[in-house]
Amino acid sequence: MCNRYVSPDQAAIERFWHIGGHNPLRWWEPNIYPRAPGPFIRAAGGDRDLVVGQWGLIPDFAKTPKLAYQTNNARSEELARKASYRRPWARGQRCIIPATSFDEPCWETGRNVWWTFRRRDGQPWGLAGLWNTWTDDASGELVESYTMLTINADTHPLMRRMHKPDPRLRPHEQDKRSVIPIESGNTDQWLHGTLADAARLLALAPVEVFEATPLGPTNLRHQGQSPLL
Repeated sequence: MCNRYVSPDQAAIERFWHIGGHNPLRWWEPNIYPRAPGPFIRAAGGDRDLVVGQWGLIPDFAKTPKLAYQTNNARSEELARKASYRRPWARGQRCIIPATSFDEPCWETGRNVWWTFRRRDGQPWGLAGLWNTWTDDASGELVESYTMLTINADTHPLMRRMHKPDPRLRPHEQDKRSVIPIESGNTDQWLHGTLADAARLLALAPVEVFEATPLGPTNLRHQGQSPLL
């Protein structure tokens, strides 16, 4: 599960995903955590729209936008049946979550060491997500929100190394998770395609796409350490 990532700025998002400069000026912190505001890209007719919403999807049935449970990550295998996500999934409310990098914990040393993940080609990640617009029945306020999709990574040579293992389970039963990158050439298929079109993109990225670096206790990101992969 991903619980923190870094977002590109608005100009970079508009430029890379060809959204255009017609969007109103938007603001968000670069480092994004659950329940914080973040940008996402969704279909707008036959075009694309840049939206800012809460990272943590608010389902239609919620009585308040402040949920007692986490919805910033959604297992892709459960989208069609889990109450919080099945309506957005069935309605085709898919989105792209722009990220310069994302972080995951590694426990191979016996303690939590954060790693950061960028693309080897230097491009931003376009991570698969779902969005929803929640309406406050009392005030009529509309609240935008989104969730980041994940997929089982027990067989992935890099992502299976992340997260704390469950000692009760065998290696192939751990249900280690990975985000799902949507390549730029598949953006329209993800945003505008059918459910079957979208389902074909729910896959792990090849390990060669990743550039992964352990941050360590002194934040190696700022010390110029070379990546491991």
